[in-house]
Amino acid sequence: MSTTRFLTGITPSGTPHLGNYAGMMRPAIEASRNKNVENFYFLADYHALIKCQDPERVQRSTIEIAASWLAAGLDPEHVTFYRQSDIPEIPELTWFLTCVTGKGLLNRAHAYKASVDKNNAAGTEPDDGVTAGLFMYPVLMGADILVFNANKVPVGRDQVQHLEMARDMASSFNHIYGGEYFSLPEAVVEESVATLPGLDGRKMSKSYNNTIPLFAPREQLKKLINGITTDSRAPGEPKEVEGSALFQIYQAFASAEETEALRQQYAAGIAWGDAKQALFERIDREIAPMRERYEYLMAHPAELEEILQAGGIKARKLATPLLQQLRSAVGIRNLAQTSKAKAKTTKAALPQFKQYREADGQFYFKLVAADGLLLLQSQGFTAPKEAGQSIAQLQREGAAALEAIKPRLQPLDGIRDEQVVQALEQLREAAEQ
Repeated sequence: MSTTRFLTGITPSGTPHLGNYAGMMRPAIEASRNKNVENFYFLADYHALIKCQDPERVQRSTIEIAASWLAAGLDPEHVTFYRQSDIPEIPELTWFLTCVTGKGLLNRAHAYKASVDKNNAAGTEPDDGVTAGLFMYPVLMGADILVFNANKVPVGRDQVQHLEMARDMASSFNHIYGGEYFSLPEAVVEESVATLPGLDGRKMSKSYNNTIPLFAPREQLKKLINGITTDSRAPGEPKEVEGSALFQIYQAFASAEETEALRQQYAAGIAWGDAKQALFERIDREIAPMRERYEYLMAHPAELEEILQAGGIKARKLATPLLQQLRSAVGIRNLAQTSKAKAKTTKAALPQFKQYREADGQFYFKLVAADGLLLLQSQGFTAPKEAGQSIAQLQREGAAALEAIKPRLQPLDGIRDEQVVQALEQLREAAEQ
């Protein structure tokens, strides 16, 4: 039976908290035990540099996250567990992908657009404070995925766009260099992933400073849980589970039977202090057996380094051969060998239609020139069939279809109709050969 490659990256820019564990780490570790799945887990330390320019924080977070995953049960013998910066093929592939990715595609990345919108609202320059790292983030993420030809990438809904971009980059490279170098990765969106509330009831996030560290010492854990916001209902008064941060966190750790028992206690008017004690005991029961291992690894970073170095060697056994193949594909070759090779003719690269789905649920298409220039960009369609029909009409009728299709196209700066007509004519001629 063939295996499927799953890939998950974790950015070391903070201390892992209960929300990270319940929402991503615990289900990922359980999934890693599937023998028919080849799992890649990596510490995305290059990504951390986009937002965090405190070197001590990056190093500390890398240690904390590596120790957390291992203490929580990730087995480096059964998965490929590595640090992004230990794989030099990743930045090299990032450059290869940069050279086949249109700037217009990156202009539409959510994180970049959000920064531009924020600057526009503040009346400052659109790119004020925007680094090239932030702008190029989707390309580095694409390289992370494509360097191992990962098939499935678990992401939140806000990251689906980046997977679509990775697919676009893979398609562009395959098309331009005439080979199947990359498989097209798929986003795996877990709709049921637990999103835990924090101390103040908002989503648990370091951005809100409302987190409960995963491996907080026992007394600190108890103190933080006692600080969870509750309403003013007194002991004996029935309490609502809906909207109760305390109940939602308990539910993420407890069995169905335990959750139902607490639900009944809420209805019977449990005191908030007793409910917090029940939550503390339930979390500590799960975390305490892991805490000893975590504290040991934190005190022995050399062991973490050894594990990550071994993971890097394991990962490079896949990445190095691929990059050698890609180097040859783009023309970066051993000159002595090339002089002996027979000359061969290659077909000229053609423009390409691409159809895809965005995070808004709508379907889009675009026409990309052989050099990656974006020539046409559609507006959203409610059904993929509608987008496909427009593509078919353009392929069939060429320039004659442009006027009819124009109301469904987004205006693009600097693109002339004759460029689009020429591209459509190239496709029509290629189809007739």
